[in-house]
Amino acid sequence: MRKFRDEQKGIVFILLILLIMAAAAVIFSVSLHTDVVQETLDRDQKIQLLIGVEDTDESLLFSSVLIYYPSSQKAALINIPGYTGSIFSSLNRTDQIKRVYEERGIESYREEVRKLLGIQIPFYTIISMENFAKLTDYFGGLRVFISEPIDYTSEDGTLYLLPSGAVNLDGDKILTYLHYKLSDEDETDLQDRYQNTMTAFITALSDKRFVLFDGDNFKSYANCFRTNLKSDEEERLFKLISDVDSESIIRQTITGSFRNVDGQSLLFPLNNGENVRNNVRQVSNMLVSSEGTYNSRVYVLEIQNGTTTQGLARNTSILFQNASYDVLSAINADRNDYEETVIIDRLGNAEAAKAIGDFIHCDNIIKADSENAETTAHSSDVDFTIILGRDFNGQYVIKRRK
Repeated sequence: MRKFRDEQKGIVFILLILLIMAAAAVIFSVSLHTDVVQETLDRDQKIQLLIGVEDTDESLLFSSVLIYYPSSQKAALINIPGYTGSIFSSLNRTDQIKRVYEERGIESYREEVRKLLGIQIPFYTIISMENFAKLTDYFGGLRVFISEPIDYTSEDGTLYLLPSGAVNLDGDKILTYLHYKLSDEDETDLQDRYQNTMTAFITALSDKRFVLFDGDNFKSYANCFRTNLKSDEEERLFKLISDVDSESIIRQTITGSFRNVDGQSLLFPLNNGENVRNNVRQVSNMLVSSEGTYNSRVYVLEIQNGTTTQGLARNTSILFQNASYDVLSAINADRNDYEETVIIDRLGNAEAAKAIGDFIHCDNIIKADSENAETTAHSSDVDFTIILGRDFNGQYVIKRRK
């Protein structure tokens, strides 16, 4: 009998040791866990988040990449049109980028977007259409501008009704806003609405932050997001983003030329996507600019084509618009034999002029009151005039050997 009790004590002792070892393993595992959001903050880096909204059939309706710099509270939203085309390695064919999501899932899609923009995207969140409508109602609606009232019946008999002006749309109305398509609209009109919606979404997140993150409130909304983060990291990420300066969100979209491939009209980024990546780098630099020069106002440009290359001014205007400049006009210069590109500073802001010059690698900058500034602006609203010369290759000024 005593021997039996001794054996019981031995078993209890062994179980106690195993329990202690298991507890130690858990503690050690927790201590090794890295909070990736906090780690990003500690390194004072930008937050880069892919946000995708699924349609009712689980296809990808639209997506954007949010680039946010907490120290300046500045952000940029980059719209990714679903019809952006390329040879996608994950599909092993040329197709629309949204097909990557639909066939290969979010991880492959995030990787293709990473290559397209040339930046790391450590975080993503996917929101179903149903949950997007719920979040819209939680936020008290999303505020968008509708130029004309919508009274439209689709081919399947669905009626779309929306008022005009700056309106606050509830969950049901935001679904209407996202899904109607008039006969005279094209895909770019839809992309504008998608971008307006995402901008309104981030703005509402900021406006309602004191309610959303009060106590345990966020737990009520968390199940509307599918992310690659743990619950506490997810809350920290969205709380961080909610501090954004929503009045100065920079908006970009992918630009390029359309080509028909296998019966599909696909948007191919200019210069094999190099322009897109350069624009993203430029915007990222604007967000972290400590002087605030880039963000203090939007500079108005006039771009003149001083060469015989057709469409050079128009294509260059797209580059600058994607870098958040306001291009008032893209026209021909007074002559077409300019050898060198020149930037005319009409504002008297040497630092802003240099930033424009850096963007296209041009250091030929003159003041408007200089004797060399023969060309006058076509509007008094212009801050800088850019005359493109033969040394401009469509993206950069190429320095010629002397």
